[in-house]
Amino acid sequence: MKDLMLFLLVMTLCTGVSAEQHQRPRNVASQDIPAFVERLDSLRQAANIPGLSVAVVKGQTIALALGLGYADVEHHIPATAETPYNIASVAKPISAVVTLRLVEEGVLDLDRPIVDYSEWAEFCTEFSRQPSIFARGLRCQPPIHTLRHLLSHTATGTPGNQFSYNPVLYSWASRPIMAAADTSFSALVERYVFAPAGMTRSARINRDLPLREDLAKLLAPPYRVGTTGAVERAPAPPPQGDGAAGGVITTVLALAMFDVALDQGVLISARSRAAMIAPMQSSNGEALPYGLGWFVQEYRGHTLVWHSGWWEDAYSALYLKIPSLDLTFIVFANSEGVWWDNPLDRAEVQRSEFAQAFLQTFVDD
Repeated sequence: MKDLMLFLLVMTLCTGVSAEQHQRPRNVASQDIPAFVERLDSLRQAANIPGLSVAVVKGQTIALALGLGYADVEHHIPATAETPYNIASVAKPISAVVTLRLVEEGVLDLDRPIVDYSEWAEFCTEFSRQPSIFARGLRCQPPIHTLRHLLSHTATGTPGNQFSYNPVLYSWASRPIMAAADTSFSALVERYVFAPAGMTRSARINRDLPLREDLAKLLAPPYRVGTTGAVERAPAPPPQGDGAAGGVITTVLALAMFDVALDQGVLISARSRAAMIAPMQSSNGEALPYGLGWFVQEYRGHTLVWHSGWWEDAYSALYLKIPSLDLTFIVFANSEGVWWDNPLDRAEVQRSEFAQAFLQTFVDD
C-alpha cells in the first residue's frame, strides 16, 4: 500500500492531475514505478516536451497508462493515456499487420514483383531521378522489386541486399496493396486493425480523409521550441496521401490494445507475427536491422523490436517491445522531443533516453 500511495503521489506531483485519472499499475514491480515515472517527467521537461503519454504492457496486460504535462498548453488540458497524437512512423507496424493479413487471405504475395500489382516501373524511374536522399541508389531495371523489399527497407541498391530506412518507398507500398485489395488503405487499417483490436479512439487521416470530429477535438496540438528558446504552438503536419508510412491518430492506451491483440493472435497468426519481427537476411547471410515494419536489434541478451515516429517540429513517438520478457513500452509526445536522430542504416534505440529509462528500470540488472 505504501508503494501504491507513493506512485499516486508521484502522478499528482508530475502532472497536476488527480490520481484517479491514471490506471493502477498491474504485474509490474510497484517499487519501480514512482522512480520510473519521475525520470520520464524529468526527461520530458529537459526536452521541452509540453505533453507526454506513456503505457507499459506486461504479460499482455496493460500495466501502466498515464499522461505527464499538458496536451494543450494554452487551455491547460493535461495529457492522459487517452490523449490522441499523430504517431508518424509508429504507424508502420500497423501497416505491416494489414499487409500480412492480406497475405494470409491470399490477396497478396510479398515476393511477387510489384509491377504485377501497380505502376511501379513508372514511379521508380521518376523517383530515382529526384535529389531526395531516399532516391539515392534506387535501381529500377530490371523491375524486380517486391513488397517485401519496400516493407523491410531493402529496396535501394541491389534489392534485398542492404538496409536503408526509406519512408517514401514504405509509404508507396500502400499502392500495390490497395490495387490488390481494391479498397483504400485507410479502410483496410480500420477493418484489419482498429476494429478487431477495439481501438475506438483511433483513426486514419490523409488528404481525402479528414480527422474524425470527436478525435479532432481531443487531439494534442503540436509544439516546437521557437527562436527565443520558448515552447510555442507549431503548424499541423501537412496532409499526406493514403500511404503506409504514417497517417494514424491514436492514443497510448489504444496502441497498447493493439499490442495485446497482436500478441494474442487476434490480428494475424503467430507465424505471420514471427515473420514481422525476424530480421531480414542479406544475400551473404548477414542479419539486417529490420523485419517487416519493425526495427530489430540485440541488447544485453534480449531482442528489441521497435519503431520510432517523428514529425519535425510537431510530434514524436516510440513503440518498443521485448518479446522474451513479454514487455512493451509506448510513449507519445506533442513535440519532437522523443526523437533521437536514429541513423538511416542502423537500429540504435539504446541511444534514446526514454528507451534507456525503460530498459534500466525493467530490463537491466
